[in-house]
Amino acid sequence: MTFPLTWLYAPGDRPHVVTKALTSAADVVVIDLEDAVAPDRKAYARAATAELLSDPQPVAVHVRVNALDGPFAAADLIALARLPGVSGLRLPKVATPEQVVRIAELHSGPPLYALLETALAVELAYAIATADPSLHGIALGEADLRADLGVRHDAGLDWSRSRVIVAARAAGLPPPPQSVHPDTRDLDGLTASCAHGRTLGFLGRAAIHPRQLPVIERAYLPTEQELEQAETIIKAATEDQSAQALPDGTFIDAAVVAAARRTLSLARRR
Repeated sequence: MTFPLTWLYAPGDRPHVVTKALTSAADVVVIDLEDAVAPDRKAYARAATAELLSDPQPVAVHVRVNALDGPFAAADLIALARLPGVSGLRLPKVATPEQVVRIAELHSGPPLYALLETALAVELAYAIATADPSLHGIALGEADLRADLGVRHDAGLDWSRSRVIVAARAAGLPPPPQSVHPDTRDLDGLTASCAHGRTLGFLGRAAIHPRQLPVIERAYLPTEQELEQAETIIKAATEDQSAQALPDGTFIDAAVVAAARRTLSLARRR
């Protein structure tokens, strides 16, 4: 999947929920061994996930292991790092680039994805994003970050969001997906939040319920107007290689053409 837009979390200690997630419309299923699993069920969640992912899966499956400085992460990584069904490992509460390097050196295997959930992690976002070639993406964990910063209003996270987006792109990584919208029944709020996230530069979003998936995909796919504009730009650029302006005043240069091509590529998901 060139442009994953939906990342559906499912708790690792509930195999029937994971099975349903695997048949959903999600681009990536994320089996969660961390926040969604109580301490006394960690071993069961790990074993159930390892059994399921001992075979290849029909969709991309990532596993969010437990916090790297906690008592469960080492066992998670040993059990899961080389299984055929694992497409990626999501590392929670990454705070320094050294943590990424250490995991990459000890557990060669699927691509790594770092979740930045503290003020320190946001400050070091670019260093983390460039820590090791095995790291294929970074994203925010907004619940923990909100608590760390003492932020009460959602707009208070926008600076951190932008910083992580810029760090990812500067490192040559894909635009990060948005963090989850915790109210699974507030689809209007999810729509508005996705629209705002898209203006910041996010691409896609994590979800915690299948009903959120079509809302996220619809919000992040190009609109008909955007597609028409992109097609007009590509046509004009093909006919005349020099910089020019469209009849509506839009100035076309290499950056505008590149953006139009990205829009058309994203639309091919339909």
